[in-house]
Amino acid sequence: MATASPSTTAAQPTHPVFSLLPDCTSLDQAKQIHAFALKSRFADDVSLLSKLVSSCTVRPTPSSMLYARKLFGEIPQPDTRLFNVMARGYSRSVDTTQPLRAVSLFVDVLNSGISPDAYSFSSLLKVCANGGALREGEQLHAYAIKLAVASNGFVSPTLINMYTACGDVDSARKVFDNVGDDRCVVAYNSMITGYIHLGWPNEGLSLFRELLASDVRPDDVTILSALSACALLGALDLGKWLHEYVKRNGFHKNVKANTALIDMYAKCGSLGDAVLVFENMKIRDTQAWSAMVVAYATHGSSAKAIRTFEEMKVEGVLPDEITFLGLLQACSHAGLVEEGYCFFRIMEEEYGIIPSIKHYGCMVDMLGRAGRLDQAYDLIIKSPIEPNPILWRTLLSACSSHDNIDMAKSVIKQIFELDHGHGGDYVVLSNMFAKAGRWDDVNLLRKMMGQRGAVKVPGCSSIEVESIVQEFFSGDGVNPICASLHRAVDELFEELKLAGYVPDTSLVHHEGMKDKDKELALRYHSEKLAITFGLLNTPPRTTIRVVKNLRVCKDCHAAAKLISSIFGRQIILRDVQRFHHFENGVCSCADFW
Repeated sequence: MATASPSTTAAQPTHPVFSLLPDCTSLDQAKQIHAFALKSRFADDVSLLSKLVSSCTVRPTPSSMLYARKLFGEIPQPDTRLFNVMARGYSRSVDTTQPLRAVSLFVDVLNSGISPDAYSFSSLLKVCANGGALREGEQLHAYAIKLAVASNGFVSPTLINMYTACGDVDSARKVFDNVGDDRCVVAYNSMITGYIHLGWPNEGLSLFRELLASDVRPDDVTILSALSACALLGALDLGKWLHEYVKRNGFHKNVKANTALIDMYAKCGSLGDAVLVFENMKIRDTQAWSAMVVAYATHGSSAKAIRTFEEMKVEGVLPDEITFLGLLQACSHAGLVEEGYCFFRIMEEEYGIIPSIKHYGCMVDMLGRAGRLDQAYDLIIKSPIEPNPILWRTLLSACSSHDNIDMAKSVIKQIFELDHGHGGDYVVLSNMFAKAGRWDDVNLLRKMMGQRGAVKVPGCSSIEVESIVQEFFSGDGVNPICASLHRAVDELFEELKLAGYVPDTSLVHHEGMKDKDKELALRYHSEKLAITFGLLNTPPRTTIRVVKNLRVCKDCHAAAKLISSIFGRQIILRDVQRFHHFENGVCSCADFW
């Protein structure tokens, strides 16, 4: 590290105005003190300039960081400590242009002879992570290796975080593996969180198990990440084991851990356990209340979601944007259009919460389910927020549900202007054309889909049995488990037919395909495979829990109702939109989803 020059350690000016520096946290205040220093001939005082730089980086904005950079440039011999203050300011800023500015400053200080330390790299890598600047992050990584600090306890976790934030999980894992036996809990947390952020929850949980087998003790972040992975996978058994671990090791006193447990139980289909955690909490903050509102909403308990919001108000806890997302979902799943409009209005008028694009998405979904497609379209067009493809896709799905081809064509034009590489968009409109017998349009769409390289996401369902999560894909005949499952499914559906099941072959859209082949295509949907696997590998009368990555189809929904009745099983199926609780031949959604 470069040594501080004599001027750096000079005494601070004694004028009373300069005593305000420790409390100076805004750019205007810093400028006023700087202006006074200029008039008072203290402008060249290095100590004063250093403190002004620090004040500009406490709550950084693009303007305050520009001003801090200007002040930094006026210091004759800045040291590593002051550069780290600047780097930390860049890392706290939300401006996505900051990586280039931070790296540019890094080059300047290297040229001036200042030696960076571990803290320098830690802050700079955070800047790259925030801005998705992979190239700059790789260059910093190379320089950290040159200075032999890449395996430092501060640097390696931020390297892992930078790579995962930029989507490069392989490089992140290489950094993690190179740390070797000196891995700390922060390095584990960075890698586990990165896996989950990139949609690899199984890998995250595998690493969590490795941590438990080591001498490293997990902390709050580790527990929250592991619970998040369980929630994504619907791994209830492992989630329950984690709950016991939380209680044994004192994490149950943490409000965030309890909130994560509520979320985990709700997403794993065990609403009752989520309620128990919530009711046993001694302290409930906004996030805990919101998690409970969302839990009720996704399980179709719309009245309880709204009632929880009313209780939240009585307790004097202010709602946030997540609370209102839950309320709007509750209204959407129950067809409560007027109530939904009311919540959408009061969130801004009474609580000052500006609706985000997710809130508009809930409103479009609510109107679309209710068949009010024109209102949904107008809401998107008149929204003060620029619509994204997801918002338009929500309306496209509603058009499909209500067989409105004309509006679907208008909507898909809007989608293609923003993103024409999502295979599901082509499939939705193609199925609508096929249902209407417009095969020329179907063939045109399929050709367009191929030319643009758009790929349909395959249906995938997972089920946890004996703490192992099994995944099944629609029509999967490669998986050896699925090969034997097909025979079991065949036997099951012969039994279902005797009970009145009739396959809805109108859902299969292939020109010239015979009904027998359509029936087979429906039979091997991923959720049917997962449910059958559950029937074969779990004790009688136990609940079967399935997680699907797409929306459950009508035929699988009808089959699940019948299976729940014939076998006396409760089946809880979580699709991309909500939970379906099948019991005694009835679904909790009342066939409205």
